[in-house]
Amino acid sequence: MERSTQLKTKKASVIYPGDFLAGLSVALLAIPQAMAYAGLAGMPAYTGLYVAAIPPLAAAYFASSPYLQTGPVALTALLTFAVLSQLAAPGSPEYIGLAALLALMVGVARLAVGLIRLGSVAYLMSQPMLIGFTSAAAILICFSQLSTVLGVQPPIEGVLAGSVWTLTHPSFWEWGSLILSLLTVTLVQMGRRLHPLFPGVLIAVGIGIAYSHWWSYSGPILGEVPTGFPHLHWSFPWASLPALLIGSGVIAILGFAEPASIARTYATQDRIPWDANQEFVGQGVANLAAAFVGGFPVGGSFSRSAANRLAGAKTRWSGAITGGVVLFFLPFAAVLHDLPRAVLGAIVIATVMNLVRPRQLLGLLKYSRPQAAIGLLTFLLTLALAPRIEIAVIIGVALAVAHHLRREQKLVFDHWTDAGGLHFKPQGVLWFGSAYTVEAEFAELLVKHPEVTDVKLHLGGLGRIDLSAAIMFKQLMEDAKTAGMKVELFDVPPMAKSWVDRVWQEDLET
Repeated sequence: MERSTQLKTKKASVIYPGDFLAGLSVALLAIPQAMAYAGLAGMPAYTGLYVAAIPPLAAAYFASSPYLQTGPVALTALLTFAVLSQLAAPGSPEYIGLAALLALMVGVARLAVGLIRLGSVAYLMSQPMLIGFTSAAAILICFSQLSTVLGVQPPIEGVLAGSVWTLTHPSFWEWGSLILSLLTVTLVQMGRRLHPLFPGVLIAVGIGIAYSHWWSYSGPILGEVPTGFPHLHWSFPWASLPALLIGSGVIAILGFAEPASIARTYATQDRIPWDANQEFVGQGVANLAAAFVGGFPVGGSFSRSAANRLAGAKTRWSGAITGGVVLFFLPFAAVLHDLPRAVLGAIVIATVMNLVRPRQLLGLLKYSRPQAAIGLLTFLLTLALAPRIEIAVIIGVALAVAHHLRREQKLVFDHWTDAGGLHFKPQGVLWFGSAYTVEAEFAELLVKHPEVTDVKLHLGGLGRIDLSAAIMFKQLMEDAKTAGMKVELFDVPPMAKSWVDRVWQEDLET
C-alpha cells in the first residue's frame, strides 16, 4: 500500500506529453461549451470562459482523478438557473452577484465535506431518483434551448410553455438559425460516432462564425465579448445567503454525483486509486475560485473528462493545462463576436440529448415497482416544478429514504421450542425504527407459550443493532427476568458486540 501511494505521488508530480495534448484538445472543446452552459445558467457568455479557465487551475493540485475535467456542466448550470431565476433577472448585475455567492456556498460545502471525510455522502442518492431526475433535466435543457436554436423570442415565460409556443409558431422561426443548429447537432452527434475526439463542436463554431460574418445572417449573435483576464470578485450579496442555503446544498451534493461517477468508473477501469474525500476538496476549491472571478457553480464534465482520457492524459495536470489554454485565449475572445447564439444552443442540446433515457427509466419496473415509482415520480416532478427543479430533487431523495426506512422496518422472525425453552431469532437490521416490532413479536410469543421459563435469543441474523435497539433489548431481558425467566444470548454479531459489552454486560453478569 505504501509503495502504491509513493508511485501515485511520483506520477502525479510529473507532467507527461499526453497531458499537454489532452489539455489542449479539451480546451478547444471547453471554450464553446463553457459559453453555452453560461447561457443555460442565465449568465453572460464570457463568465463561462472565466469558470472554464480559473477553476481547473485551482482544482488541479487537489484533484484525485487524473482524468476529471472541472468547469461548467449542463446539470449544474440548470440547477443554478433554477435557484437564482426566482431571485433576480437572469444576466442582471444582481443575478451575477447571486451566482458568485452560490458558487462560494457550494465551494464551502464541498470543501467541508471533503475535509471532514464525509465523501461517502455522494453515494446516498438512489439510482432510480438520479435516473428520473437526469432524464427530466435533460429534457428541460433541450426545451430551454429551442427558442435559441430557432432564433425566436417567445412572449410566454416558462421553459415548457415557451417551448410549446415556439414550436407552434413556425412563422417566427429564423431559418438561418435552424440550419446552423441542425448542422451543429449533426456534427457533434455524428462526429462522436466517427471518433470520440472528432472536433465537431469546434468545426460547428468555425462554420457558424464564417456564415454569420460572410453571409446575410439575421439571427442573434454573441456580440461584444469582454477581453482580458477576470478581475477578483470580493463583494457578495450576503443578505441573500439564507435564500440560497437549500439550493447550494442540492448543487453541492447532486452536482458531485456526476464527477464521482466519472472518476470512480475510470479508476476501476484503469485500476488506479481514487479518493472521494480528496475529490470533494478539489471540487470545493474549484467553486471557491469560480466565486472569486464572478462566475457560477462548476462541476466535473463527463464529455470533457472522456475526451481528456482518450486524448492521452496521464495525470491531473491535464486539467490545469486546459484551464491555462482557456486563460490564454481570453484576450482574444473578441473573435467570437459573430458567433450565432443558435450554435451555442445546439451545442447544449447535442451534449445532453443522450441523457434522456426513457428505456432505462421504464426498465426499473423489471427490478422493483416501488423503486421505479420513485424514479418516475422524480421525473414527473422535475418537469412539473420547473424551474424549481431543486424541489423535485429534495422530494425524490425524501421518497428514496422513506422507502428505505420502510424496508428496514421489516424484520423476519424465527422461533421454535424444545426442551431448552423458547428460541427467538430476529433477522434484519435492528434500529430504533424497527425495535418495537421485536418487542411486540416477543411479547406475543410469551403469551402463546406461558410455560416457558428459559429464553434463548439468537442474534446472528441481525446485521446491525443501534443504541435504541440495544436499550430495548436490555429492557426486554430485564422484564423477562422479573417474570422469572432465564435469558441467554447467542451468536452476537461483531457489529453489535460493542453495544452488548456496554449496554448488556451488567445483565449478562447477573
